[in-house]
Amino acid sequence: MGEPIINSNFNTVDYSKEMLLKNFPKGSTVHLVVRQVSRSGMYRHISVHGIKNNTVYHYSFHVAKVLEWTYKDKTNAVGVGGCGMDMGFHLVYTLASVLYNDGYALTHRYI
Repeated sequence: MGEPIINSNFNTVDYSKEMLLKNFPKGSTVHLVVRQVSRSGMYRHISVHGIKNNTVYHYSFHVAKVLEWTYKDKTNAVGVGGCGMDMGFHLVYTLASVLYNDGYALTHRYI
């Protein structure tokens, strides 16, 4: 038949981490969109984006892979549980901690 269209090397934590390090250097801004909130307010779908040269890039899958959080296909977002604080901050702080061992290495902004 031939080789599969999707290369399995692109579906690894290492590849996702490399992609995020390349596209979110220290001090950069991670753009977020809250796609869905549960009725209880305890769970939300937050999509993760980077903007370069007026083009929006989607990184939710890679973020979910690196953080080992749930990826939501329907909303192209990361599943984030909890309440009582800015859950977008929580997501980006955790991501920066994993990528740079410094929770404040990245900032976030809602779009």
